[in-house]
Amino acid sequence: MAPGAMNNSDHAGKKSPGRPKPKLPARYAVVVLPLLLSLLMTSIVSFISTWNGIGFAPDFVGVWLGSWGLSWVVAFPTLLVVLPVVRRATAAIVNAA
Repeated sequence: MAPGAMNNSDHAGKKSPGRPKPKLPARYAVVVLPLLLSLLMTSIVSFISTWNGIGFAPDFVGVWLGSWGLSWVVAFPTLLVVLPVVRRATAAIVNAA
């Protein structure tokens, strides 16, 4: 390691100086997780699907964003409904830590 370089263990257990970043209360996790998951997954899947369908055409970005928006409108509420069922199914087949 180069002189003066830090690794992850240099700050283990230490708080960084400055103000802590504000966080949402834990009760919002049931909405934040599906929000982030749906945004990430639909962006990747719609990008690949659009690229596969039209290639990198001049209107690619517009077509992709339209496809992404439509897929997110479906995915987010679907995740809100399905995620609790998936968590229960996972708990039924995986030992608790």
